[in-house]
Amino acid sequence: MLRRLILISSLALSAPLSASAQDQTLADIRQDLSVLYVEVQRLTRELSTTGAPSVDVGGGSVLDRVSAMESELQRLTSKTEELEFRINRITRDGTNRIGDLEFRLCELEVGCDIGLLGDTPTLGGVDAAENLPEPEAATEQGPALAVGEQAEFDAARTAFEEGDFERATELFLAHTETYPGGPLAPDAHYLRGEAYDSLGEISNAARAYLASFSGAPTGARAPDALFKLGASLGALGQMQEACTTLQEVGNRFPASEAAGDAAQARVQYGCP
Repeated sequence: MLRRLILISSLALSAPLSASAQDQTLADIRQDLSVLYVEVQRLTRELSTTGAPSVDVGGGSVLDRVSAMESELQRLTSKTEELEFRINRITRDGTNRIGDLEFRLCELEVGCDIGLLGDTPTLGGVDAAENLPEPEAATEQGPALAVGEQAEFDAARTAFEEGDFERATELFLAHTETYPGGPLAPDAHYLRGEAYDSLGEISNAARAYLASFSGAPTGARAPDALFKLGASLGALGQMQEACTTLQEVGNRFPASEAAGDAAQARVQYGCP
């Protein structure tokens, strides 16, 4: 159902923006593939050494050498866990992106049956899928941020809070392109949508809300992002898609404040 909702919203948003919806979709696919290629290249660099070994356990007494080895082991264990989390995060994000690409490509192909696509194989193989941590567990532990990730997000949020919405959209977009799938990405997409709303750019706002929700469909921003997506679709005149999306807010997040807002919006749009 989630993939179907995302697919419906993606197609609805792309339809009125160009003379050829197929050209726009193909451009999106090329962009997504480029992002995946960059992430794979980053992982490849992680497998390369950076020079001579830096571990030094020589000299001193036996106890000093044992203490040095224990300290180095702790450091390497911590670094390994950090890299493992990053790889798993990229694997999960890449698998989701490939699944979306399969649906979009199927839409372009004559005679393709979406119902026969099945589940997307995990990027990297079965072993990687079995070792993936649950998203809830990673959130509770507080996933590590890349160097500069928080500072760049804060700079974009400052521009947003100061009312410099054009600057905010540029900074939030740059942040999500630099750290795709990062822990701050859902907030960055959502606030970028808010900034576009303030500028009256409803189509861009809807795309940002869609990116926020699809990137973290059970995250803290998910109810509001889904509601804002439905409201934006309604403002764009895509009433059928808007009603479907707004109904999904109540289905997925019945206890949220966004569910009440979505119900009111459905009445306003005359949804069945």
